[in-house]
Amino acid sequence: MLDYGIEVLWVLIIASLGLSAVALVFSISHRRHIPAAASTPGEDVISEAARTVLREFEKNGHSADAALITWSPDTLRKILAEDLPETQVIVVSNREPYIHNVNDDGVELLVPASGLVSALEPITRACAGTWIAYGGGTADRLTVDENDRVEVPPGNPSYTLRRVWLTEEEYQAYYLGFANEGLWPLCHIAFTRPIFRASDWEAYEAVNRKFADTVVAEARNERPIVLVQDYHFALLPRMIRERLPEAIVITFWHIPWPNSEVYSICPWRERILEGLLGSSIIGFHTQFHANNFTESVDRFLESRIERADAAISYGGQTTLVHAYPISIEWPAELLARLPAVEECRARVRERFGLPANVKLCVGVERLDYTKGILDRFHALDELFTRYPEWVGKVVFLQVAAPSRGTLPAYQQLHDECLRYAEELNQRYGTNDYSPLLMVAEHHSQEQVYEIYRAADICMVTSLHDGMNLVAKEFVAARDDEQGVLLLSTFAGASRELLEALIVNPYDTAMTSEALLQALTMTPEEQRQRMRPMREMVRDNNVYRWAGSMLLDAARLRKRGDLDRVTGNGERPSNNNVISMFERTRKAVS
Repeated sequence: MLDYGIEVLWVLIIASLGLSAVALVFSISHRRHIPAAASTPGEDVISEAARTVLREFEKNGHSADAALITWSPDTLRKILAEDLPETQVIVVSNREPYIHNVNDDGVELLVPASGLVSALEPITRACAGTWIAYGGGTADRLTVDENDRVEVPPGNPSYTLRRVWLTEEEYQAYYLGFANEGLWPLCHIAFTRPIFRASDWEAYEAVNRKFADTVVAEARNERPIVLVQDYHFALLPRMIRERLPEAIVITFWHIPWPNSEVYSICPWRERILEGLLGSSIIGFHTQFHANNFTESVDRFLESRIERADAAISYGGQTTLVHAYPISIEWPAELLARLPAVEECRARVRERFGLPANVKLCVGVERLDYTKGILDRFHALDELFTRYPEWVGKVVFLQVAAPSRGTLPAYQQLHDECLRYAEELNQRYGTNDYSPLLMVAEHHSQEQVYEIYRAADICMVTSLHDGMNLVAKEFVAARDDEQGVLLLSTFAGASRELLEALIVNPYDTAMTSEALLQALTMTPEEQRQRMRPMREMVRDNNVYRWAGSMLLDAARLRKRGDLDRVTGNGERPSNNNVISMFERTRKAVS
């Protein structure tokens, strides 16, 4: 009887195992045949290993179908015509896209070499909008009409530039003081101490108020879309909301947002958060920075945070907080005016007196302590120490546009760069060879792209950066699919340009080894790396960046969310929130 019971037990165990195996096989087979579109929102959990191979724009609920759309100025015009008809687009930034200066020959037009300008100028052209900015050129007042407006671009006007005038005292305190001695080092992990002065804060608040007045004056009705740009205007969204409650205010923060512990240093931390939460949408380059902002709000303000929908409710209004990785125009309009790569190489080498047989490595940016300029000099020094056979075979050209030169931290950086360049040239150079050329002057975008096309290697070694569009510009400039990009892991672009040689600029030995790898890389490997990076920049261009924000703005407007918020105080339930699932499936038809 006991033996019989044991036999029955074994039969049951074997039968159970058999059924489990059949069920497992059926499950696997069934999953293989389920179309991707049939997956539920709960099935999009990705392993940590898989996340490392996703580009930033592929995360955060952005539609995979959006990559199939050809994003262009026409796409933006279609969004405005169909989803936001008769809507005025107003851009607000500190820096203007066109600067008029007086010189010996009369009035000179300058287009600043700025990532922000490079990104926003084609957008404003496409939208036929109004761009409000500080007029700092010496001839700016001479070139505007009686309403302080000028139509741009010159020769082919497509939008209005409205200039705002600041006194020298306002500019010094608001821009050089609070914005660049306070907020800039606060938001960048570059180990420069932020300086906060009450007088600078007062000027910052007053200038934000002056820009709010200008936005209201330029608005043709009470329902414009206002694109507020960067850390110069943290208080502006709330000021606009108070005056134009039906406006959609999209604020894009172009620099990193620190963790809440670092952010707590700021004496006016609550006021800044309250100002930004006047926005309908706040955008960051990466989800990491968006998360840091949300954590800061959670720590310092009484608010309700809807993490699943990336939304913050504060003071009767809900603000969406999303990642929108910024990019550049594709194709770059000025590329059509540039000669072939070989001619660019010949021109650049002739201009800087470079031998034809040396490898050319370049760095292009503002002279700023966050850009890791000295760190790449150290890497070049380390390369020559480890591999002396490369002395005489490589030249590093550093183009560093002067920036904020009256601030002590920038003066010190300028002096250190010049001193180190001189030291390297004395140690490794000869009468007819200088390994490091430091060019501290402004270059036009056309000149910059010519340098990109002439380079064998481009180094972007930011110590901390929101995105860094130099990396994307270099890729866009290389239609020959040659050249190597060395890219800091601390730049937002490293989350998208995965085929670059990713380096930690603080690790001099690692960076020098990556530089050696770049110098010895075969043309075929360069092509294999450059081609997918060019496809990424093409598909995720600046029109997609702007289009994603405008589509989110259109959904807010269509739901009548802002009408309910401003008319009835605290809204019911979560009708104001754009769910992540909705953002995923929505695409331009």
